Amino acid sequence: MTPRTGDTAAPRPRRGPGRPRQDEADSGPGTMERIRLAARSEFAARGYDKTSLRGIAKTAGVDASLIHHYFGSKDELFADTIELSLEPALLVPQILGAGPDGIGERLVRSFLGIWENPVGRAPLLAVIRSALTHEAAARVLRDLVLRRLLERVADELNVPDPTFRAELAASHLVGIAVLRYVVQVEPLASADPDHIIELVAPTLQRYLTEG
Repeated sequence: MTPRTGDTAAPRPRRGPGRPRQDEADSGPGTMERIRLAARSEFAARGYDKTSLRGIAKTAGVDASLIHHYFGSKDELFADTIELSLEPALLVPQILGAGPDGIGERLVRSFLGIWENPVGRAPLLAVIRSALTHEAAARVLRDLVLRRLLERVADELNVPDPTFRAELAASHLVGIAVLRYVVQVEPLASADPDHIIELVAPTLQRYLTEG
Protein backbone atom coordinates (compact mmCIF):
# COMPACT_ATOMS: atom_id res chain seq x y z
CA MET A 1 0.00 0.00 0.00
CA THR A 2 1.39 3.35 -1.04
CA PRO A 3 1.69 5.68 1.95
CA ARG A 4 -0.17 8.93 1.87
CA THR A 5 1.81 12.13 1.66
CA GLY A 6 1.43 12.95 5.39
CA ASP A 7 2.35 9.43 6.55
CA THR A 8 6.07 9.53 5.70
CA ALA A 9 8.22 10.09 8.83
CA ALA A 10 10.85 12.76 8.62
CA PRO A 11 14.41 11.38 8.67
CA ARG A 12 16.22 11.62 12.04
CA PRO A 13 19.11 14.06 12.06
CA ARG A 14 22.56 12.51 11.97
CA ARG A 15 24.69 12.83 15.07
CA GLY A 16 27.81 14.89 14.96
CA PRO A 17 31.14 13.43 16.08
CA GLY A 18 31.18 12.63 19.78
CA ARG A 19 27.53 13.54 20.30
CA PRO A 20 25.26 10.94 21.96
CA ARG A 21 21.93 9.92 20.50
CA GLN A 22 19.01 12.04 21.63
CA ASP A 23 17.60 9.22 23.77
CA GLU A 24 21.00 8.88 25.48
CA ALA A 25 21.40 12.60 26.09
CA ASP A 26 17.89 12.79 27.58
CA SER A 27 18.63 10.20 30.26
CA GLY A 28 17.99 12.71 33.05
CA PRO A 29 19.78 15.28 35.19
CA GLY A 30 21.18 12.55 37.45
CA THR A 31 23.25 10.99 34.69
CA MET A 32 26.45 12.92 35.39
CA GLU A 33 26.21 12.13 39.10
CA ARG A 34 25.72 8.42 38.35
CA ILE A 35 28.80 8.47 36.16
CA ARG A 36 30.81 10.25 38.87
CA LEU A 37 29.74 7.77 41.53
CA ALA A 38 30.50 4.83 39.25
CA ALA A 39 33.90 6.30 38.39
CA ARG A 40 34.68 6.84 42.08
CA SER A 41 33.84 3.21 42.80
CA GLU A 42 35.76 1.79 39.84
CA PHE A 43 38.90 3.91 40.33
CA ALA A 44 38.95 3.10 44.05
CA ALA A 45 38.57 -0.64 43.47
CA ARG A 46 40.81 -1.06 40.42
CA GLY A 47 43.17 1.91 40.34
CA TYR A 48 43.72 4.13 37.33
CA ASP A 49 45.41 1.63 35.01
CA LYS A 50 42.85 -1.17 35.31
CA THR A 51 39.77 1.04 35.13
CA SER A 52 38.11 1.41 31.73
CA LEU A 53 35.46 3.80 30.52
CA ARG A 54 33.40 0.82 29.40
CA GLY A 55 33.53 -0.58 32.93
CA ILE A 56 32.47 2.76 34.39
CA ALA A 57 29.64 3.02 31.87
CA LYS A 58 28.43 -0.48 32.75
CA THR A 59 28.44 0.32 36.48
CA ALA A 60 26.61 3.61 35.85
CA GLY A 61 24.10 1.97 33.51
CA VAL A 62 24.82 4.33 30.62
CA ASP A 63 26.31 4.15 27.16
CA ALA A 64 30.06 4.84 27.05
CA SER A 65 29.45 7.67 24.57
CA LEU A 66 27.80 9.64 27.38
CA ILE A 67 31.03 9.62 29.36
CA HIS A 68 32.87 11.13 26.41
CA HIS A 69 30.04 13.61 25.95
CA TYR A 70 30.03 14.86 29.55
CA PHE A 71 33.64 14.42 30.66
CA GLY A 72 35.85 13.87 27.63
CA SER A 73 38.74 11.52 28.32
CA LYS A 74 39.51 9.04 31.07
CA ASP A 75 42.09 11.47 32.48
CA GLU A 76 39.48 14.25 32.69
CA LEU A 77 36.95 11.99 34.40
CA PHE A 78 39.61 10.84 36.87
CA ALA A 79 40.50 14.46 37.73
CA ASP A 80 36.82 15.35 38.10
CA THR A 81 36.27 12.42 40.47
CA ILE A 82 39.21 13.36 42.69
CA GLU A 83 38.30 17.05 42.69
CA LEU A 84 34.83 16.09 43.90
CA SER A 85 36.45 14.62 47.00
CA LEU A 86 38.97 17.39 47.67
CA GLU A 87 36.89 20.42 46.59
CA PRO A 88 39.88 22.83 46.61
CA ALA A 89 37.65 25.81 45.85
CA LEU A 90 35.90 25.29 49.19
CA LEU A 91 38.97 24.26 51.15
CA VAL A 92 41.10 27.33 50.40
CA PRO A 93 38.78 29.89 52.09
CA GLN A 94 38.28 27.47 54.96
CA ILE A 95 42.03 27.07 55.49
CA LEU A 96 42.85 30.76 55.14
CA GLY A 97 40.14 31.62 57.66
CA ALA A 98 40.69 34.87 59.51
CA GLY A 99 44.39 35.12 58.68
CA PRO A 100 47.75 33.42 59.17
CA ASP A 101 47.28 32.61 62.86
CA GLY A 102 46.33 28.94 63.18
CA ILE A 103 46.63 28.20 59.47
CA GLY A 104 48.81 25.14 60.09
CA GLU A 105 46.17 23.57 62.29
CA ARG A 106 43.35 24.41 59.87
CA LEU A 107 45.31 22.93 56.97
CA VAL A 108 46.11 19.58 58.56
CA ARG A 109 42.65 19.34 60.16
CA SER A 110 40.94 19.92 56.80
CA PHE A 111 43.21 17.43 55.04
CA LEU A 112 42.70 14.70 57.65
CA GLY A 113 38.98 15.43 57.73
CA ILE A 114 38.71 14.45 54.06
CA TRP A 115 40.71 11.26 54.55
CA GLU A 116 38.81 10.24 57.68
CA ASN A 117 35.57 10.22 55.67
CA PRO A 118 35.31 6.73 54.07
CA VAL A 119 33.38 8.11 51.09
CA GLY A 120 36.03 10.69 50.28
CA ARG A 121 38.92 8.37 51.13
CA ALA A 122 38.23 5.77 48.43
CA PRO A 123 39.05 7.89 45.34
CA LEU A 124 41.98 9.51 47.15
CA LEU A 125 43.44 6.07 47.82
CA ALA A 126 43.12 5.41 44.09
CA VAL A 127 45.00 8.57 43.13
CA ILE A 128 47.79 7.99 45.68
CA ARG A 129 48.33 4.39 44.60
CA SER A 130 48.10 5.19 40.90
CA ALA A 131 50.34 8.29 41.10
CA LEU A 132 53.30 6.06 41.91
CA THR A 133 53.09 4.25 38.58
CA HIS A 134 51.06 6.39 36.16
CA GLU A 135 51.81 9.93 35.01
CA ALA A 136 48.16 10.89 34.51
CA ALA A 137 47.39 10.12 38.15
CA ALA A 138 50.54 11.90 39.31
CA ARG A 139 49.50 14.96 37.28
CA VAL A 140 46.09 15.00 38.98
CA LEU A 141 47.75 14.80 42.40
CA ARG A 142 50.14 17.64 41.57
CA ASP A 143 47.42 19.83 40.15
CA LEU A 144 44.82 19.38 42.88
CA VAL A 145 46.89 19.01 46.04
CA LEU A 146 49.81 21.26 45.21
CA ARG A 147 48.84 23.91 42.67
CA ARG A 148 45.13 24.37 43.32
CA LEU A 149 45.26 23.98 47.09
CA LEU A 150 48.59 24.52 48.81
CA GLU A 151 50.14 27.01 46.38
CA ARG A 152 46.99 29.13 46.49
CA VAL A 153 47.16 29.14 50.27
CA ALA A 154 50.83 30.08 50.26
CA ASP A 155 50.31 32.79 47.62
CA GLU A 156 47.63 34.40 49.75
CA LEU A 157 50.03 34.58 52.69
CA ASN A 158 52.66 36.51 50.70
CA VAL A 159 55.62 34.58 52.09
CA PRO A 160 58.94 34.09 50.25
CA ASP A 161 59.26 31.01 48.00
CA PRO A 162 55.57 30.04 48.15
CA THR A 163 55.99 27.12 45.74
CA PHE A 164 58.80 25.57 47.75
CA ARG A 165 56.89 26.07 50.98
CA ALA A 166 53.80 24.50 49.45
CA GLU A 167 55.83 21.48 48.38
CA LEU A 168 57.23 21.06 51.90
CA ALA A 169 53.71 21.19 53.33
CA ALA A 170 52.51 18.73 50.69
CA SER A 171 55.35 16.33 51.53
CA HIS A 172 54.11 16.16 55.11
CA LEU A 173 50.44 15.76 54.25
CA VAL A 174 50.88 13.23 51.43
CA GLY A 175 53.44 11.32 53.52
CA ILE A 176 50.95 11.05 56.37
CA ALA A 177 48.25 9.90 53.94
CA VAL A 178 50.50 7.17 52.50
CA LEU A 179 51.65 5.82 55.87
CA ARG A 180 48.31 6.13 57.67
CA TYR A 181 45.81 5.13 54.98
CA VAL A 182 47.68 3.27 52.24
CA VAL A 183 50.49 1.35 54.00
CA GLN A 184 48.75 1.54 57.39
CA VAL A 185 51.88 1.72 59.49
CA GLU A 186 51.28 1.53 63.23
CA PRO A 187 50.97 3.42 65.50
CA LEU A 188 50.25 6.19 62.98
CA ALA A 189 47.44 4.22 61.31
CA SER A 190 45.38 4.07 64.49
CA ALA A 191 46.49 7.33 66.12
CA ASP A 192 43.85 9.83 67.15
CA PRO A 193 43.54 12.54 64.45
CA ASP A 194 43.70 15.28 67.08
CA HIS A 195 47.06 13.95 68.28
CA ILE A 196 48.42 14.03 64.73
CA ILE A 197 47.14 17.58 64.28
CA GLU A 198 48.76 18.66 67.53
CA LEU A 199 52.19 17.42 66.42
CA VAL A 200 52.08 18.35 62.73
CA ALA A 201 50.35 21.75 62.81
CA PRO A 202 53.32 23.74 64.24
CA THR A 203 55.59 22.55 61.42
CA LEU A 204 53.09 23.49 58.72
CA GLN A 205 52.55 26.83 60.47
CA ARG A 206 56.26 27.53 60.26
CA TYR A 207 56.45 26.57 56.57
CA LEU A 208 53.57 28.81 55.59
CA THR A 209 54.05 31.90 57.74
CA GLU A 210 57.65 32.42 58.85
CA GLY A 211 59.94 34.47 56.64
